[in-house]
Amino acid sequence: MLAVIKQGSAPGSTIYTDGLKQFTGLDDAGYRHVPRVQPVRKELRKGAKSVVPLADRAIGNLQQWLVGTHHGVGRHQLQVYLDEFVFRHNRRERPMAAFQTLLGLGTGRGPTIGNVIRGGLDLPQFPIMS
Repeated sequence: MLAVIKQGSAPGSTIYTDGLKQFTGLDDAGYRHVPRVQPVRKELRKGAKSVVPLADRAIGNLQQWLVGTHHGVGRHQLQVYLDEFVFRHNRRERPMAAFQTLLGLGTGRGPTIGNVIRGGLDLPQFPIMS
């Protein structure tokens, strides 16, 4: 771990970590090490200040979205829903992004002729009135 920090940080930099034992040699290596330990959930409920308040908010939003929208998900579905949540989160400031994506998908394909649509084997075959 120390090698990665040395490669990506200048000596004398302040390094904030979660206080794991792997970071104990940072002070000796010429860095200012500030370990931060997240209070346990019980203390947070009593009003203790979170070390990562924005991460707490994002995780809370994810939990509410999973329960409120999808009424919970299974372990095998979780990655797909996480991908969707991140996609929506990254585009929350630009509501036009969804329309632009839809427009991009529509313009990237050629037209689909009626015979192909009517020939779908998984669809009931109804005559199309013109």
